Amino acid sequence: MMPWSPNLSVGVALIDEQHKTWFEKAEKLFEAGRKREAAGYIGELLGFLDDYTRKHFADEEAYMQQIGYPGLAAQKQAHAAFIAQLAKIQEEYKTSGGNLMVIMNSNKLIIDWLTQHISTADKKIGEFARTKA
Repeated sequence: MMPWSPNLSVGVALIDEQHKTWFEKAEKLFEAGRKREAAGYIGELLGFLDDYTRKHFADEEAYMQQIGYPGLAAQKQAHAAFIAQLAKIQEEYKTSGGNLMVIMNSNKLIIDWLTQHISTADKKIGEFARTKA
């Protein structure tokens, strides 16, 4: 697991705080899978991550709209693709009867995507915002 670290800071307080929470919840999901905790709890965490991701993406997109960020359309596209991936993971987990390996295998995908997305796409939001200040 790779926790949130300062080098992933975008420089926009709301976005950074939400990213930290996202990483914390993803870490809990991974730990729950590793400890083979109850399928219901893992299902609940997956649901939370899905809801939180949607809220975070909506907040991030609203912020980009507010500052006139030129990369908004590309960000929306990336966000929609990730939400689709999360939905697929939830569906695989349900259809597998709560197989913990689904969580273990998908956790790397989630963290890798989030780390990559923050490092490349989201950091540009902060850079653009600083030019507007």
